Amino acid sequence: MAKAKKALKRAGGKSKSSSKSKSRVARSTKSAPIKAALQYIPWSSVPIEELNPLFRRHFVVGQEIMLARVLMKKGCIVPEHSHHNEQLTYILEGALKFWIDGREIIVHAGETLCIPSNMPHKAEALEDTVDLDVFSPPREDWINKNDHYLRGTK
Repeated sequence: MAKAKKALKRAGGKSKSSSKSKSRVARSTKSAPIKAALQYIPWSSVPIEELNPLFRRHFVVGQEIMLARVLMKKGCIVPEHSHHNEQLTYILEGALKFWIDGREIIVHAGETLCIPSNMPHKAEALEDTVDLDVFSPPREDWINKNDHYLRGTK
């Protein structure tokens, strides 16, 4: 037994009993997926951020998804941009005109537009509009306030 311990020590290992406890520790420290917390969030409790006089929004973020409520005044332009996030836009009130994939598409209240990741798009509010935008994964540039194309800053 002493010979086995010496050989193991020379090889950089530890005795059988200590390697067992080490492997138990290693197994218990493996990162398990973080369990998502249930969230109940009334829109009235989420502060509205004004990015410019024609564009306001607020959003909630889950583990792999984000929901934004966007309020645009007639004439508001969302400059052309793209992002790696998939986007679903659902118009609650008003209408948005999109320039996307070489086409112009008008999306009215009750209608949805599904924008694939990395597809450049631009939008204009044809009237005062309220829309819900769903993003997956969440928009880090919005969360970190690095969305300069909406703020008119560089």
